[in-house]
Amino acid sequence: MSLWSRIANIFRGERLNREIDEELEAHIEEAIANGRDPVEARRAFGSTLRHREGSRDVKVVAWLESLRSDAIFGWRQLNKTKVTSLAAILSLALSIGACTSAFRLIDALLLRPLPVASPERLYDLSRQGIGPDGKPQDFDGWAYPDFQLMRAAVREQAELFAVSYAEPVDLTYKSEEEIERAYLQYVSGWMFPTLGLRPALGRVFTENDDVKPGGHPYAVISHDYWTHRFGQDPKVIGRTFRMGNELYEIVGVAEDPFTGTSPGTMIDIFVPTMMHAGVVRKDWTWHRTLAMVRPGVAFEVMRQKLEATSRAFEAERAKGFLGMPKKEIDEFLNQKLILEPAATGVSELQSETRRPLAVLGVLVGLVLLIACANVANLMTAQASARAREMAVRVSIGGGRWRLVQLVLVQSAWLALLAAAVGSLFAWWSGPFVVSMINPPDDPARLVLPADWRVLGFGLAVALGVTLLFGLAPALRASAVNPVSALKGGEDPHSKRHLMHALIAVQVAFCFLVLFVAGLFVTTFQRLSHQPTGFSADRLLVVDTVAKSPQPVEFWEQAAEHLRNVQGVETVALTDSPLLGGGSWNNFISVNGGPPNGVLSYMRAVSPGWLKAMKIQLIDGRDFRPGDTHPGAALVNATFAKTYFDGVDPVGKTFDLNMDEGLRLKYEIVGMVGDVRYKSLREPILPQFYVPFRSIDKEGQLGKKGAGILLVRTSSLNPRALAAMLRQEIPRARPEFRVSRIRTQLEINRSHTVRERLLATLALFFAIVALLLAGVGLYGVLHYSVQRRRREIGIRMAVGAQAGGVARLVTMDVFRMVLLGAVAGVGLGMLSVRYVESLFYQVRATDLQMLALPSVAILWGALLAALRPVIQAVRIDPASMLRAE
Repeated sequence: MSLWSRIANIFRGERLNREIDEELEAHIEEAIANGRDPVEARRAFGSTLRHREGSRDVKVVAWLESLRSDAIFGWRQLNKTKVTSLAAILSLALSIGACTSAFRLIDALLLRPLPVASPERLYDLSRQGIGPDGKPQDFDGWAYPDFQLMRAAVREQAELFAVSYAEPVDLTYKSEEEIERAYLQYVSGWMFPTLGLRPALGRVFTENDDVKPGGHPYAVISHDYWTHRFGQDPKVIGRTFRMGNELYEIVGVAEDPFTGTSPGTMIDIFVPTMMHAGVVRKDWTWHRTLAMVRPGVAFEVMRQKLEATSRAFEAERAKGFLGMPKKEIDEFLNQKLILEPAATGVSELQSETRRPLAVLGVLVGLVLLIACANVANLMTAQASARAREMAVRVSIGGGRWRLVQLVLVQSAWLALLAAAVGSLFAWWSGPFVVSMINPPDDPARLVLPADWRVLGFGLAVALGVTLLFGLAPALRASAVNPVSALKGGEDPHSKRHLMHALIAVQVAFCFLVLFVAGLFVTTFQRLSHQPTGFSADRLLVVDTVAKSPQPVEFWEQAAEHLRNVQGVETVALTDSPLLGGGSWNNFISVNGGPPNGVLSYMRAVSPGWLKAMKIQLIDGRDFRPGDTHPGAALVNATFAKTYFDGVDPVGKTFDLNMDEGLRLKYEIVGMVGDVRYKSLREPILPQFYVPFRSIDKEGQLGKKGAGILLVRTSSLNPRALAAMLRQEIPRARPEFRVSRIRTQLEINRSHTVRERLLATLALFFAIVALLLAGVGLYGVLHYSVQRRRREIGIRMAVGAQAGGVARLVTMDVFRMVLLGAVAGVGLGMLSVRYVESLFYQVRATDLQMLALPSVAILWGALLAALRPVIQAVRIDPASMLRAE
C-alpha cells in the first residue's frame, strides 16, 4: 500500500474500521465454509480487536493517526474550558502578534537584503575618527573628487559608485503653478549595471550618462513612482520635468521592487551625479560611496589602498586650512576608513532605529515569555486536574511519549489559534509603528510584505511557544504514578513548586519591562519639555522656492506683503528653521589669532527674526535693513563665553575661516539668548547669525533661489492660514511658490519621534506585562486555594483566624514575587548599560526608577490576591468535614 493511501486512510475513520471488520469476518466465514466449527474457528482466529488494530496499523501511518486523534481530543478539551482557553489564546495572540510585528520592522530595516545581484558583496565606505567636538564619530559622506580618486585606485578590486543622501525636492511637470514633491537621489551612471538592475521600461543609466558636469539632464524613475504617479503609463518615457533651472527627460523605469539603497526611503527619481552642483567641490561631502567588491579580493589590502588614497586627497586639501590648529588637522587626517557590509542597504533611519528596534524586540520577547509562563501555569493546573485521567491511560498501556504528545498537541492548538489572531494584530501594528518613526511631513516608507520570511518567523514563534509553555506540563503529566493517582494521593507540593517558580520568572521579566518602560517614558517627558530658547507656538515655517535665484529685495517684498495679511502678527526670513536639520558651521578666529578648535554654527536671518522667534536680545541691537553678510553679526551667550570669556562682545570683531585661506570679517552688533540649534539632546552650541542679505565676491548683492518665511500668527491654530499663505506669496511676487508649510511645533516634535515611539510602545507592553503577570498570580493563588480547601477547612475548624489563612495562602507566592522583583532589579541594572545612550537626563539608579515598577507590581499582586484570599477565608469548615 502506498504512503499516500495510508495517509488518506487516516481520514476515513469509521469507514476504514468497517472495511477491516468485514475483511476479518470474511476470513472466519471462509474457515467455516471449509468445514470448521464456528466456535472453534473464532477461537482459533483470536482477538478480533487485536487483529483489527494490527490491520489498521498496516493501512495507516500510525503516528500520524495518533496525532489526529490527539488533535480532536485537544480541541474538545479547549471547548470544555472556553473562558480559560480564550484568555490563554488572547494573551498569547497579543505577544505573538507583537513579536511578528517587531520582526517585520526589524527585517525591513536591518535584515532584508536589497533586491540586487550579489548583495552580500556590497559595502559602504565610512570614516572613523575624532570629530570637531573632540568626540568619536563615524561619517559616511564623501567629496566627489575624493571618490573619483578612490574609484580609480581600486578599479581592479571593486567597483565604487556614488549615491547621494535621499532628499525631497520640488519639481513641476506641466505648469509652473503645480509644484510636486518627490524623493530624488543622485547616483553614478554605472550603478544600475553594477547592481545587476534592468529597466522595466526604456533604459537605465550607463557610464556615458555621467561624464560631464551638468551635461546629462536625464532621469530614471522607480517602478513604485511610475505606478502611483503615472498609473504605469508607457508614454512616461520622454516626458520632462523641471527641477530648479534644469529640465530633465525621463529615459527609463527601474525594475520592481528596487527603490534605492536607503531602507526607509523609497526613491522616486534617480539622476546622474554629474547633475549635482557639488561634483567639482572638494569641501562638499554630499554623497555616500558604495563598493561592489569582486570575488576573491584581498579585503584588507583594498581597504588600506582606499584609506591611503583618501588621506592623500585630504592632506592636499588641508594645506588650505590656514589658521586651523595642527591638532585638529592631524585628527582630521588620521581618520580610519571602514568598509561596512551594506547587503541590506544603508540609511540614516537604519542607524537611528537600530538600537530602538532591538530594545523593542527584547521588550516584546519578555512579554512573550511572561505570556508563556502564564499559560504554562494554566497547563500545569489542568495537568494536575487530569492526573486520574493520565493514570488510567498509563494503566491501560499508554506510553510516556504518547502522553507527552497528547498534552503538547493541546498546547499546539493554543499556539496556532493565538498565531492566527496574532497575525491580524501584526498586519495592523507594523504600518502603525512605522507611521510613528518619522514626522508626518517626511514619513518613513518601508516594504512590509507578508512573505515566506514573515510566515516562517510566525511559525517558528508558534512552535517555540508550544515548547515553552507546553513541554514542562507535558513531561510532568506523563510522569504520573498510576497507583498513587488512582488512590487520590500525590505530593501536594510537587505542582506548586513549579508554578511558584514560574511566578518568580514572570515577576522578574515584568519588573524589567516596567523598569525599562519607566526610563523611556521619563526620557520622553524630559526631552519634550526641554527649553529651546524660543517660542514655537503659533509659528508657521513656509518653505518657498523661486523659478530662478531672485534678488533679496523680492524676498523682502514678499515678507512685507504677508505682514499686511489678516491674522499675521510678524514675518521674518531665514535660510533654515531652528531644529530643522540643516547645519552650517566653521571655525572662527578672534583678534587675528588661530581658531580654538571649537566649531561655531550659523544661520542667515532677516531683521525682525528675533521678534518672530521671541528670542531675547541681551545686549546691542537687532539687524538693520542695510546690514549684509559678511559684515554684521549677532552672537549667542555661549559664543561670547567660548570666544570672549564671557565679556560683553558687542562691538568686537571675529573672522570666519574659509577654505583656501579666505577669512570673512564680522562685527558683533548684538548678543542674544541661547537657543537649540539642531538637536534637543546636544548641549547649547556657539552660534552666530548673519544678515539674510549677502554680498558675493564681486561686491554685488547675492540672489537666492530658496528661503524660509517665518510667519507668527494671531490664531491659536496657525495652520488655518496655510491655504491663504499659499495664495498670497505668489500674489506678492509671481516668481515665488510655496513648496511646504510646517509648524515650528511639528519641527520640534520631530526630534522626539524616536523617544515617543519607545515610550508609547514600552508603556503599552509594560501594561500588558503587568496584566499578564497579575493573571498568572491570580491563577496560581486560585489553584492553591482549590487544592488546599480541605486543609484550610480543618485549620479553621481548630481555630485558625482569617489573617492566618490569608498568610497561609499567599506567603509562598509573595516570597516568589519578592524574589522575582529582586531578580528584576538585577536584570535591569545589567541590561540598561547597553541602551544607556537612548536615555536623556535620567539614571537607572534613581530611586524613582526603582520605586515605580516596585509599587506597580505590589499593587498588581495585592489585586490579584484579593479574590483568592476572600475565597479562602469564606470556606465553611463544616462542609469540608462533612464532605470528608
